[in-house]
Amino acid sequence: MTLTTWAGNYAYRAKTVHHPRTVEELQEVVAGARRVRALGTRHCFNDVADGPEALVVLDEIPPDVVLDTDARTVTVTGGVRYGALAEHLHAAGWAVHNLASLPHISVAGAVATATHGSGDGSRNLAAAVAGLTFVGPDGTLREVRRGDDDFAGSVVALGALGVAARVTLDVEPTYDVAQEVLDGVPWDVLLQHYDELTASADSVSVFTDWQEPTLRQVWRKTRVTSSYAPAGDLFGGTLAQAPRHMLAGIDPVNATQQGGVPGPWHERWPHFKLAFTPSNGDELQSEYLVPRRHAAAVFESVRGLGDRVAPLLQVSEIRSVAADDLWLSTAYEHDAVAVHFTWLPRQAEVEALLPTIEAALAPFDARPHWGKLFADVDRDLGRLYPRWDDFRALVARVDPDGVFRNDYLDRHVLG
Repeated sequence: MTLTTWAGNYAYRAKTVHHPRTVEELQEVVAGARRVRALGTRHCFNDVADGPEALVVLDEIPPDVVLDTDARTVTVTGGVRYGALAEHLHAAGWAVHNLASLPHISVAGAVATATHGSGDGSRNLAAAVAGLTFVGPDGTLREVRRGDDDFAGSVVALGALGVAARVTLDVEPTYDVAQEVLDGVPWDVLLQHYDELTASADSVSVFTDWQEPTLRQVWRKTRVTSSYAPAGDLFGGTLAQAPRHMLAGIDPVNATQQGGVPGPWHERWPHFKLAFTPSNGDELQSEYLVPRRHAAAVFESVRGLGDRVAPLLQVSEIRSVAADDLWLSTAYEHDAVAVHFTWLPRQAEVEALLPTIEAALAPFDARPHWGKLFADVDRDLGRLYPRWDDFRALVARVDPDGVFRNDYLDRHVLG
């Protein structure tokens, strides 16, 4: 059977797929491979994880969760899904700072591509990494810890530095979150009150098709404290009286609970429940992160393309991400606004449109999400990352023979 991405839009070309059952078996596979790449839960839309020869999938290695309450960290194997880790942490009275919209993604895969949730004060998931244990090109284990010289270049690394066998994350005491959905917020709120809107909750997601006079929906997620009270109507929008799915015609049964009902953090931060197929499934995705200071201008630019974007679009989501210091993070050194596109499964048409979108976003130094569709034409990604050359030098030191290189890295990073 052909192995594909989650959405089925890309078929992996690697000749062999390994499912090691222990870290020691993983070391043996890597040591015996001329070229090898790690494959996570396949929730990506390009060839970032593919390779010409061998793939390793960590789904059969036991999670081996080690919680250190004194250090406030948890260490797990890289293939563990965030949803499974969250259930374990919550049962033990602990939590991570945020989650992405999907709890189905693997810890190592999400970290390596700077995947994120939303919130003015929430950095992306990789920023919670306190340490990594890599299987290096010769099969030996190599540890990096926060504070090491090359740590900031080793976290968001696109698989170029080895296979992340174990990941250590910061944790905090567990907490509750409440989620509300607003209907009918005027579109101009994005231009005139975006900062106020995103400050109205700990996590805010804005959904739009770039053409309608009102925003499709606004999802607001708030940490519950002793003073918590549902916000209700806001900026001309009204509180949804029934569950919502952000995609038209999709049953909201797979969405996490709304209506301002407090519940465990891991059952509210994601948009979708772990037990259900996330989102639509039959889709493509692109996303661009821009410095927050350009937010209004970016919104106007994309809206100017609304007549070309909307026919291919299922929905767009706009989120905020706090700055971090990870070299290849899409929020490196500045607070960012993430403009996400969930496309219809019409890849040729989407890929034909992407250069137009990227040209409109180019004046705002838009960084594409590493795991989603973006244009391959005339890319100069190095200009967008001040530590680009340092990362390339780090890869050259750690993997001089290119055991972990692939076509994606050659095109976009190392070529």
